[in-house]
Amino acid sequence: MSAVPLVGYSSSGSEDEAEAGARVRPGAEGRSRGQSPLPSQRLPVPDSVLHMFPGTEEGPMDDSAKHGGRVRTFPHERGNWATHVYVPYEAGEEFLDLLDALLCHAQTYVPRLVRMEAFHLSLSQSVVLRHHWILPFVQALKDRVASFQRFCFTADRVKIYTNQEKTRTFVGLEVTSGHAHFLDLVAEVDRVMEEFDLSTFYQDPSFHISLAWCVGDARLQMEGPCLQELQGIVDEFEDSEMLLRAYAEQIRCKSGNKFFSMPLK
Repeated sequence: MSAVPLVGYSSSGSEDEAEAGARVRPGAEGRSRGQSPLPSQRLPVPDSVLHMFPGTEEGPMDDSAKHGGRVRTFPHERGNWATHVYVPYEAGEEFLDLLDALLCHAQTYVPRLVRMEAFHLSLSQSVVLRHHWILPFVQALKDRVASFQRFCFTADRVKIYTNQEKTRTFVGLEVTSGHAHFLDLVAEVDRVMEEFDLSTFYQDPSFHISLAWCVGDARLQMEGPCLQELQGIVDEFEDSEMLLRAYAEQIRCKSGNKFFSMPLK
């Protein structure tokens, strides 16, 4: 494969997170209510008290060992919420059986591959919203997609993806029918992003369901024979044509630990 598509995931989330090159909305920074002027003289704080709260001046520290070696694409800041718009995919038992067969074979090439915990098709990059803009952002999304009908799509082409920094590699199933419907949704999501001065989605996107991931750039191991063999497993799996056909029935927005669902008609 001459050019590996970028996948919209930041390096610290699970289903969530797509690439962040986002800008915080101008004017979102402001003086907090009730902030009082500093006194002219302070009493010294005892060392015993200071040592109770190490690192509070520097803010939260990310420990990549706690989440599979992943590193944040953008630093955590209080009041900033990583936000991602996507179509959820509900995996049935047969789909998980196919996934197990694919993962088992792929791990003969890249043993560190692990299965995704949940499945979706991204409609946006991961962007940063200030907390007080979350509800207006979600309402704008609801208004934009209110007239959309649910639609059928098929995702049955195995493809290898990386995130923008090439720090993570993904095995995905690319959409082969229904692509135009996803483009229409992205066009509306992009308009909302522009209203909030946030990054829009990729040009010529490859809509897909990510199945498994690993830390690092594993393209050399996974392209070529591995990719062809994985596609063969999909093609030969019983009833794969029907199994990998699904309906997009809702759009979901995840912002921090909050989820907002927008059903399609």
